[in-house]
Amino acid sequence: METIQDVLFYYSQNASYVWEQFYRHFLMSIYGVLFAAIVAIPIGILIARYRQLSTWVISLANIIQTIPALAMLAILMLVMGLGTNTVVFSLFLYSLLPIINNTYTGIRTVDHALTEAGKAMGMTKFQVLWMVELPLALSVIMAGLRTALVISIGVATIGTFIGAGGLGDIILRGTNATNGTAIILAGAIPTALMAVFADVIMAWFERRLSPSRKRIFR
Repeated sequence: METIQDVLFYYSQNASYVWEQFYRHFLMSIYGVLFAAIVAIPIGILIARYRQLSTWVISLANIIQTIPALAMLAILMLVMGLGTNTVVFSLFLYSLLPIINNTYTGIRTVDHALTEAGKAMGMTKFQVLWMVELPLALSVIMAGLRTALVISIGVATIGTFIGAGGLGDIILRGTNATNGTAIILAGAIPTALMAVFADVIMAWFERRLSPSRKRIFR
């Protein structure tokens, strides 16, 4: 009970600072996933068309995913220096695998009969992709974005070690303070809540975009 009171007292005394770090943390996570989506979704579509590339591309993304976050930041820091750009780029790299994998899976699992029907109606390849395949694969792609965003929120916490700020700053202050449990919780609780809310919101979008749900409402 006393710890909770200490956490609330910390929030009351440092509300603007906590909000600033929360906002910075959120933006780093969003930008990392957004940039990854811009690159990874077209790559996923490409390897769904040319399946011989899929093994190489997904394996490369898997290798990136296995690199520990601190090691990734250390490597990128040598090239890009300190700051938020380095963290955003690392989040971009970590977000590639789930988005590429889900885009590839979503496009590949579209019923072949539907794409053939689109071609029989005189649609071009781009029209089939835009009007048939992507709408049917969108919920699967959204699941990849959901996974990437939750991962990014967690990884962004260690951006504090290279001067990027975020909620990791608060957690780090707590680890350096005597009896800093309340300060650690003051940073950890908003991080966890951000991840939970992001997961819930993205799950809602995923359900709304599900082809089976669309059929129910028609």
